[in-house]
Parts: sequence; C-alpha cells; structure tokens
Amino acid sequence: MTTPWQAGAEPRSYPIHRSSDLVHIRQAVRALSQECGLSLVDQTKMITAASELARNTLVYGGGGAVRTGLVGADARRGVAAVFEDAGPGIPDVEQAMTDGWTSGSGLGLGLSGARRLVDDFDLRTAPGEGTVVTIVKWVR
Repeated sequence: MTTPWQAGAEPRSYPIHRSSDLVHIRQAVRALSQECGLSLVDQTKMITAASELARNTLVYGGGGAVRTGLVGADARRGVAAVFEDAGPGIPDVEQAMTDGWTSGSGLGLGLSGARRLVDDFDLRTAPGEGTVVTIVKWVR
C-alpha cells in the first residue's frame, strides 16, 4: 500500500525503543485524529490500533519506528500510521491474523484487532526481514 501523505503535511517519525515511546505515539495519533476531524469514536479506534501495533513493534519486532501523518485520496482525508521494524518477521501471517492466536503472553488481538479498528490495513513481512504495517482511518 502506498501511503498518500497529504501535500504540505510531511509525516513525522517516532522511535519505538521503550514502553514510554508508546505514550508519545498515542498522543501524536490523538492530535492528528483531532486535527483531521475524526469522530470521537473513530479517534479512539485509531489510537487503539496504533497503540497495539506500536506495542507489537516493540515486543515482537525488537523496536523500530512509526511514521504518522495526514493523508488524502479521492477527496477523502484521514490519518495514517506506518509501523516498521527489522525484527524476525512473521513466519505465518494467516495464523498471526487469527483472533486469539498469540506468539507471546498477550490476548492475541493485536494484529486482528487493529485490522478491525481501521479502514485500511496493509501488512508486509517476511521471515528474517522485519515487518511493515500501514493503517489508515478515513473521515466519514
């Protein structure tokens, strides 16, 4: 998925190296969601999805970064976040996207839950090559 970053509004990057970074990411996504005009419910969905993916990047990807920004396409506007890590990758994407499956001690709702909360979800991964997850929430 190519992220249609809004012209004149360059995305910002945030590191994901420690749990305190997750707070900054949630705050950044909240501010963008408000600026974009997402409803309170959609703001909450986007923040929750971003929080889950940031946590996955830290715990399973060994850390990485996220780029967040406003996007536009076909007269629509929204908020996007692109999470990237250079971790071990996901060997079985279908299994990882199954509700309830976890490779750790979590509830197994991170990837599949994030996918349900947003409008666009794109996952690119390969064993040994890391993972890139792109999410977008559009204004309705």
